[in-house]
Amino acid sequence: MLGFFVGLPILIILGICIVAFALYLLPTWIALFRGKKQRLAICLINIFAGWTVIGWLGSLIWASIKEDSDGNK
Repeated sequence: MLGFFVGLPILIILGICIVAFALYLLPTWIALFRGKKQRLAICLINIFAGWTVIGWLGSLIWASIKEDSDGNK
């Protein structure tokens, strides 16, 4: 029984890391789900500049902006 409680903190930390990683990639998921034409650029900015918070917010806003039918904002 003690072995279960020893491994429990590791599972909690692993779960927190998975949730944090999914939230970090939220702009990428939004861009992919919405079928954005610039999804590769959004993904690259999110991955390489997302840790700066400004890069993450910028990619989130960019992924959330609605495009016209001709691809313009």
